[in-house]
Amino acid sequence: MIARADFIDGMAKGMAVLESFDTERQRLNATLAAQRAGLTRAAARRHLLTLTHLGYLETDGSYFWLAPKVLRFSGSYLASARLPRALQPTLDRLAARTGEAFSAVVLDGDQVVIIARSGPATRMLAYGLHLGARLPAHATSTGRVLLAAKAKAEFVAWLKGRELPRLTAHTVLDPKQLRRIVEQVRQQDWCIASEEHELGVHAAAVPLRNLEGRAVAALNVVTRLERLQGPVFAREVLPLLQDAARELRPLL
Repeated sequence: MIARADFIDGMAKGMAVLESFDTERQRLNATLAAQRAGLTRAAARRHLLTLTHLGYLETDGSYFWLAPKVLRFSGSYLASARLPRALQPTLDRLAARTGEAFSAVVLDGDQVVIIARSGPATRMLAYGLHLGARLPAHATSTGRVLLAAKAKAEFVAWLKGRELPRLTAHTVLDPKQLRRIVEQVRQQDWCIASEEHELGVHAAAVPLRNLEGRAVAALNVVTRLERLQGPVFAREVLPLLQDAARELRPLL
C-alpha cells in the first residue's frame, strides 16, 4: 500500500482516462470517457485535452483516440523487461519446430496480457492474439491456468461478484461452472479452451513456474481442434508444452 501523502490523484485520474480506451471503445468523447473512468465530464475533458497536448491521444474536436505515442510504454517494457526476453527464444523454437503459434502471457486483473509470441509468418493470426493484446482470463486457456495458480481463497475472492462477459456461444458464464473448471485445471496443471474467446480458436496452456514454484506466466499453443483431443494431445501437444515449461524454469 502507498501512503496517502505519496498518492498523486491527478496522475491516477489521467491513467484511468487513458485506460478507458480499448478494443470495445476505440473512440471516446468526454461523456463516455467520464463514464468509463469514473470522473465528472469536465474532469474527463481536461484529461483528454491534456493527453492530446502531450501526444498520447488524437482528436477530431469531439472524439478522441489513442495516438502511436502510447506504444512507447509497451515498446520500452518489451525491450527492457527480463521475462519477455527470456521466453522469446523458446517460443521461436517451438513455432519453428511445429509450425504452430505459441504465446506467453501474464495475468493482470481480469485479463491476461500477451508478452511474447511466435508463429509462422504465413499463418493468419486469430483476431486479438497479437503482442500486447489483452484477453479475458475467464475464457482463455492461459487465464484459467493462472487463475488456478492462485490460492483457493484468493481465486474465490477474485470471482466473487465478477461479471463474466459472453464472447461466443461457448463462453462459460456460470461462476459455479468456472470454479469447477479452475479446480480441475489446478489438479491437472494444464488447460484446454475451445472457441470460448473467439470462434475457431482452440488452445492449450500450462503454467510457467520459477524455481520457487510460483507461476509467473503461462504458455499456450493455438492449434487445430483434433490436436487437442484424445491420445494426440496426451502424446504430442501436452509433453511439448510441459517440456518447454521445465526448460524455462531456471530462467524465470
